[in-house]
Amino acid sequence: MNTLKEGIIERDGVPIHFWTGGKADGPWLVFTHGATIDHHEWDQTIAIAEFSYHILTWDMRGHGQSRPGRFGLRQTVEDLKSILDYLKIKQAFFIGHSLGGNIHQEFVFSYPDRVKAMIFVGCTWNFQRLSKWESIQVKSAKWIFKLYPYQKLVDQSLELTAKSVESQNILRAAMGTLTKEELIQIMLEAVLCLHYEPGYVISKPLLLLVGDHDRTGNIRKIMPVWAKQEPDCRFYVVPNSLHAPNLDNPVFFQQHVFEFLKCFAEHS
Repeated sequence: MNTLKEGIIERDGVPIHFWTGGKADGPWLVFTHGATIDHHEWDQTIAIAEFSYHILTWDMRGHGQSRPGRFGLRQTVEDLKSILDYLKIKQAFFIGHSLGGNIHQEFVFSYPDRVKAMIFVGCTWNFQRLSKWESIQVKSAKWIFKLYPYQKLVDQSLELTAKSVESQNILRAAMGTLTKEELIQIMLEAVLCLHYEPGYVISKPLLLLVGDHDRTGNIRKIMPVWAKQEPDCRFYVVPNSLHAPNLDNPVFFQQHVFEFLKCFAEHS
């Protein structure tokens, strides 16, 4: 990780921090973190990936070092495009966890030519049709979140995301810098990524990974359904994992990620 170099672009007054490094002549691999945390969730994976890939990782607006700034779904997609444009990255592989994967789905929806292949980790499907009960749950989320004391909101989020105290502490370092209002705003804004698009498929090589004990939203239920809709998709359930299998079971996770990438990177 010491090989990564920090950069900053400013968009509508928000400093968007990003880091690049790895193999200079390798294919670009873009990492996007999950909601309320930051780019450090990828440190373990990047430490291996940087030997074969040109790395881009970043903090989404309203997260980590890309603050002060209010998270917004559409603005964040355009932030990512602006970084790619700034670095003159025409095409890349993308790996996103949770909200990071939702951002990547919106990115490929708008800019398919910029994408070679994508990896989604513990991520709901943006283009699904919600059931009536799921729609009710989404609408009531704001009031449920507001009832939670701040510390309980943080602790419960961490307990749902990763098993070990060490992994939770990696995430807590970033989450703990946010106020309760910022936490709730990010979580609610994330819901806006859901828009039913009947018949739409990404039509890129995809890898979907979900923890066998992921209890966040409908992710564990919808990922296998999503996988069946795509013409070129691999799907794996990661054993002994919660919402962040990249942290809970890094050996299994990295094996399947790098096997998938190798299939396409060799022809890049």
